[in-house]
Amino acid sequence: MHRIKGMNIGLPMLNKVLITDIGAEGNAIAKVDGRVVFVPMLVPGDVVDLRISKKRRKYLEGTVIRFHEYSPDRIKPVCRHFGICGGCKWQHLPYELQLKYKEKQVTDNLERIGKVQAAHINPIMGSSEIYRYRNKMEYAFSDRRWLTREEVESDNNFDKEDALGFHIPGLFDKVLDIKECFLQAEPSNAIRDAVRRYAHKKGLAFFNYRQQSGFLRNLIIRNNGKGDVMVIVVFFLDEKERIAGLMDFLAQEFPRITSLWYIINTKKNDSLADQTPVLYKGEDHLIEEIEGLKFRLGPKSFYQTNRLQAARLYSTARDFAGLTGKETVYDLYTGTGTIANYVAGLSGKVIGIEYIKDAVDDAKINSGMNNIRNTEFIAGDLKDILSEQFYREHGHPDVVITDPPRAGMHNDVVRSVMAANPRRIVYISCNPATQARDISVFSERYTVEKIQPVDMFPQTHHVENVALLNSKDI
Repeated sequence: MHRIKGMNIGLPMLNKVLITDIGAEGNAIAKVDGRVVFVPMLVPGDVVDLRISKKRRKYLEGTVIRFHEYSPDRIKPVCRHFGICGGCKWQHLPYELQLKYKEKQVTDNLERIGKVQAAHINPIMGSSEIYRYRNKMEYAFSDRRWLTREEVESDNNFDKEDALGFHIPGLFDKVLDIKECFLQAEPSNAIRDAVRRYAHKKGLAFFNYRQQSGFLRNLIIRNNGKGDVMVIVVFFLDEKERIAGLMDFLAQEFPRITSLWYIINTKKNDSLADQTPVLYKGEDHLIEEIEGLKFRLGPKSFYQTNRLQAARLYSTARDFAGLTGKETVYDLYTGTGTIANYVAGLSGKVIGIEYIKDAVDDAKINSGMNNIRNTEFIAGDLKDILSEQFYREHGHPDVVITDPPRAGMHNDVVRSVMAANPRRIVYISCNPATQARDISVFSERYTVEKIQPVDMFPQTHHVENVALLNSKDI
């Protein structure tokens, strides 16, 4: 029933394939003739016909052609864009199963790559909010809307339709026009739709990614726990009159916008790290609070997108650190110093290191705003900064807390940390695979004490994970 047909001609088909599991990157898994087949956005229990899109030595990748049976676990997605936008690929999974497969992802990676025993892994911490939990959304403008298969096959002409929404995964110049999104609380959807209507009314040109032309480029919406809103509009052209028109419109239509910015970005990419935001109206920041601590969020500040789970994540990291008030703590990849300031009250001294200088400036402001005087923040590349001389000047760390990007820690940084020989390492990661890789290196001198997965991103396969490593010399 499952035999691979036509393996040597064209695109082979697999008939009546039973989906049995979910694995890497949230893709569903089937096994056919002893080979693993990865398929996106299916549920264990689905029975489908597949077309093989990629053949690898150890596995296949496929796409669904036809459903024969739907899994009894499958639920109806809430969003009309499910299956196209690529943002919430697990809306068809009940939340309890999302947590199950995230916990399994952590366990599989740590056991297979990091050689960590499953007994050290605690049950995952679920999120109290599974929709409208994000405090930041980024939308892209495009003068060529992504068309669905049905639209392409129809007789209608969509050539002149534009889009304000999300990039199609893997296609930098294709944008899906978003009519609704359940990831951020209102007035997020209302602001996005109002900007689209205003742009159409005024004839403002949406961006063309291939020609690098147009006027409107990106729209960023942030909020905080009190409901204050920050909006940043990114333009490709510095046309003062048109910019003022849109910004005045937003200020008038949405009084909840307490911080209104714009950026002129003429580069070939959307990165704003090297761009200068211009405050048009209102405050130059939002304030977020955790356990009475205040954190200043500017237009380029990094902050965990799920504020409620961020508190649980940081609390876990602090508990794992086992602080008594005397320790020298290094907070690597400190960002705006959120974790550094969060643990400062139980530390002797905290040193935060971050590559982006603007983030370090925010971290210093956050310490000052909270009257925290035992933190020090340093801007620079960790692999260049961490050295024996640095440790002599600033003190050897008793505890290292590290929260690197998805790529994980540079091997030189791992080696430098081990050379400093802190008693404990608290490793926070948004990618269990690279975390497991780094833990396997740390295992030369450290043992894993415990692991705590935390779900920061409901409706997606992404998961945060906190690991406590203890020195073998203790």
